[in-house]
Amino acid sequence: MSPIPSIRRLPTETVNRIAAGEVVERPASVIKELVENAIDAGAKQIDIRHEDGGRTLISVTDDGKGMTPEELPIAIERHATSKLSPNDAGVWDLLNIGTMGFRGEALPSIGSVARLNITSQTLDADSAWEITVEGGDVGKPKPAPRFGLSGTKVEVRDLFYATPARLKFLKSERSESLAITDTVKRLAMANPGVGFSLSSSGRTSFRVVRESDDQDGRLARLAAILGNDFGDNALAIETEREGIVLTGFAGLPTFSRGNSQHQYLFVNGRPVKDRLLHGALKGAYQDYLARNRYPVVALYVDLPMTHVDVNVHPAKTEVRFRDPNLVRGLIVSALRHALAGAGHRASTTVSDYALGKIQAGSGALPLQGDYRTRPGGYAPQNYRPEGRLDPQMQPLVDGFSAKVEETQAQYHPGAPEEQNRESLTANPLGAARAQLHETYIVAQTDDGIVIVDQHAAHERLVYERMKQSMAGQGVERQALLIPDIVDLGEADAERVLARSAELAEMGLMVEAFGKGTVAVRETPALLGEVNVQGLLRDLADDLSAYDEALTLKERFEDVCGTMACHGSVRAGRRLNAAEMNALLRQMEDTPHSGQCNHGRPTYVELKLADIERLFGRR
Repeated sequence: MSPIPSIRRLPTETVNRIAAGEVVERPASVIKELVENAIDAGAKQIDIRHEDGGRTLISVTDDGKGMTPEELPIAIERHATSKLSPNDAGVWDLLNIGTMGFRGEALPSIGSVARLNITSQTLDADSAWEITVEGGDVGKPKPAPRFGLSGTKVEVRDLFYATPARLKFLKSERSESLAITDTVKRLAMANPGVGFSLSSSGRTSFRVVRESDDQDGRLARLAAILGNDFGDNALAIETEREGIVLTGFAGLPTFSRGNSQHQYLFVNGRPVKDRLLHGALKGAYQDYLARNRYPVVALYVDLPMTHVDVNVHPAKTEVRFRDPNLVRGLIVSALRHALAGAGHRASTTVSDYALGKIQAGSGALPLQGDYRTRPGGYAPQNYRPEGRLDPQMQPLVDGFSAKVEETQAQYHPGAPEEQNRESLTANPLGAARAQLHETYIVAQTDDGIVIVDQHAAHERLVYERMKQSMAGQGVERQALLIPDIVDLGEADAERVLARSAELAEMGLMVEAFGKGTVAVRETPALLGEVNVQGLLRDLADDLSAYDEALTLKERFEDVCGTMACHGSVRAGRRLNAAEMNALLRQMEDTPHSGQCNHGRPTYVELKLADIERLFGRR
């Protein structure tokens, strides 16, 4: 009796099911593979339908070039594809791939775990042809009724019926439907020249029309998917370096989200989820966003096919670049250049959010009473003709800090008052009219009002000036008449003193002063009067959170941000007219002043038309 061999050849159907475990993870991955096939076939319209989150039915119909009856049986063979061909030397080059698919695994993998039916027709054929695969069993091609002019219709029924254990790993119908929608949207973003529709249970949940395949078409497609707010608050990206082209759109820092799900990245037209690219986004925005906020971006990287390997994973969602540092550097520099060009601009959603909060507030405004006819016109019930203020109105005027008189707002001494008023209100952030609660500056523009958070705004200004100083002659220092002695404790004092040389480059001179104590002799001149005790304690906390191997220059944004926070105009300080208007003008001249160092908006702008709508005037 011969011994049983320890190494066995797997049956074809088992091999296909193993491959299906990599390619067909869930219904969304089935749709991804079928849509990519349709795009490779030259489709201009792709219609997708699913039922029960894709478990019972998935249907993808395209108007591509279609397949002949002779090609249908080959299409469902494992590792058979029309997308790869040998070069003149007979070499099959896997680094020169210009199609979405190329592995020849999708259709046989799907057919091995589900009931698969493919109906296809070419433009010059008299009829369509169909072929069926059930759990790996392949039928013969047979004629079928024509539909349209050319194209292919693929139906997948009873997904994973041949491998019921896989069904247990699927999530709820809603979760699978959401995954399908996300997949289709990403493919639609990558291909503006293709129209898409997605429906379920007789209802169309997503539809976009075909757009031009350029920047304008991309923006129109992105706005249709991400909303018009994205189009209104996105910065165009278009640059090239050493054969690598980067295009797309990046949202303003104040147009951010609480997770990274709204970051869409494409390489040579392929939606990808790549650590390198997401890391580049984080690096580009780290100067403008808090750690728990994420920018909304859609970026397209196009480079020679030989410079990127897409054959990293069967799902083809990961790529490997030949020169990853070049790609990362291009993304970071392009995004930072675009953000710098945005100046003081903040996203339109900041004012929309403020208006929404006002409109959603409970109760009526105190002056919105019962309007009745009175001698001389209309007035509310609680109107006080004597000019005395209703007691319930008193809180509205409490906290009034400073008022800017018309004569104080003069921009050019000696010029007519009307001219001076116009010269200020014509500025983007307008003319200061008042300070409220010693924290907020209210300014008037030609077509609305602007409310500025004075601390957040000045914090950003100080921060940007510190960056400029570091890049130029260095940060100027101011000596303290009496050194400030700060007790930090032994561990924190050691951390600060270990970085004393680096802190000196940033304008902060510290030295040891006994056990656990630090003496501060000079501070950055930009900070003016500063709470040295609070600054040193915050810096010590920052240093304890940093990797010891990192220099402060590598954590430059964090250190400068901490210093700027302590050196800025604090909430609670009363400003005069000149100071308020000077702050507004500096904001207009300073990049990124639309948000503070933590990514929060520094001002809210309300257009006059919006204010009139609040009061029912429109």
